Amino acid sequence: MKKKYQICYMGGDGIGPDVTKESLRLLQATGIGFNFIKGEIGFEAYKKYDTPLPEKTIEICKKSDAILFGAITTPPNIKGYFSPIVRLRKILDLYANVRPFKSLPIPDQKQGIDFIIVRENTEDLYVGQERLTKEGAIAERVITKKGCEKIIKFAFELAKKQDRKKVTVVHKANILRITDGLFLDIAKKISISYPNIVMEDMLVDSCAMQLIKKTEAFDIIVTTNMFGDILSDEAAGLTGGLGVAASGNIGNNQGLFEPVHGSAPKYAGKNIVNPTASFLSSTMMLEFLGEDKMAQKIRKSITKTIEIGLTTKDLGGSLKSSEFTDKIINNL
Repeated sequence: MKKKYQICYMGGDGIGPDVTKESLRLLQATGIGFNFIKGEIGFEAYKKYDTPLPEKTIEICKKSDAILFGAITTPPNIKGYFSPIVRLRKILDLYANVRPFKSLPIPDQKQGIDFIIVRENTEDLYVGQERLTKEGAIAERVITKKGCEKIIKFAFELAKKQDRKKVTVVHKANILRITDGLFLDIAKKISISYPNIVMEDMLVDSCAMQLIKKTEAFDIIVTTNMFGDILSDEAAGLTGGLGVAASGNIGNNQGLFEPVHGSAPKYAGKNIVNPTASFLSSTMMLEFLGEDKMAQKIRKSITKTIEIGLTTKDLGGSLKSSEFTDKIINNL
């Protein structure tokens, strides 16, 4: 079969290669043509190349139709070490971090949840502009007009595309009056162009509480980088934890898709981790490539497989990672 899409896959560290391997098996089973090319990233890459993000990996990413990423380990106290994934988001201008949250048939988990957090992905405190002073330390928070416009328009366009009725703009403009004030003002101006979508704004601390109390009240949340990072991990706890939480880092010309969970090195290579988050990230990648029907088929297969109790240990089952993948493929 002629290969249709070139995909850069980057397993990274810890369990990253394990879950990525299972996702590649699942994607190959779809019958869609893929050409998978490996990119090295993370601490293992640093040991080999003295950088966690080799130039060769960057070039492969730029030439690929999409990127599938696993997880990385961030080692402490290594001078000059940087987050390769944060750097790659900046290089590729992957300004939108999209994290969908939808209930799965997991025992003791709240049902009926279906909302998306859209997080600005390249600015805020995560630009890494920190310095020590005699008195302590200072970090700079960078919020640009262009960055605000791009992420807020992205959120409203996503709401329009998915026929969602409300966008909640989350901020702390009562305290951070200049930076979050800019974010909120731009959101109000942009919302005028979307008369069929309700815009509400909410303080981040109130949003954190309402996510627990009234989850069903949310449709799409759009917010700045650090607030979105924290809120999305909170939201993951409502739908089964980080083991089933997916994300996409999306720009105008490229998309990088990854599970929300970390590298969990103590479980690496044991064939016991839950690859669901990587599978759901792969469905987001398929949608990015225009393969919406197959993405939906995989989601239905995941739901069906979990519903009948064929799961990995973290969800109460007994299957190995590879066995769980087999069940998902069989249920396609």
